[in-house]
Amino acid sequence: MTRYVFSTTDTIRYRYPTHVNDLVLDRVEAATTEVFIVVLEPGEAPPLHRHDDTEQIFYIMEGTGTLTIGDPAQHISVKPGDVIRIPPHTLHSIKCDSPTTLRYLSVDAFVGEKPAAEPTWDSHVQTLCARFGWDFNQVKLQN
Repeated sequence: MTRYVFSTTDTIRYRYPTHVNDLVLDRVEAATTEVFIVVLEPGEAPPLHRHDDTEQIFYIMEGTGTLTIGDPAQHISVKPGDVIRIPPHTLHSIKCDSPTTLRYLSVDAFVGEKPAAEPTWDSHVQTLCARFGWDFNQVKLQN
């Protein structure tokens, strides 16, 4: 049965050493997208990285931070209500600058077809864990 509504309170939590992703909509449930909430505690930031197969849209829900984007890097302040577009092939990271948690909704839109080698969110996370030396079994937490 096709799902049309996904709750941001019914998520699967992935706790990386650098940040949290709360999965809302797994890529397996959509033709070209996936949705998750990024949670950054003060001072946290995911590693500077890029996606060659994805355009990302971020909506800042709470907290403030600094977007590092491009090569050469630009540093741009972000705050609640901001919408950020990350084009494919673009280095990026957001660091939480606020004394409280920074949360943003991320909508990934695949360019062309979804990656065949990573058909699910878990398979994508396993690839990330291998790349950065993280233990998948410690990263994935069920809510």
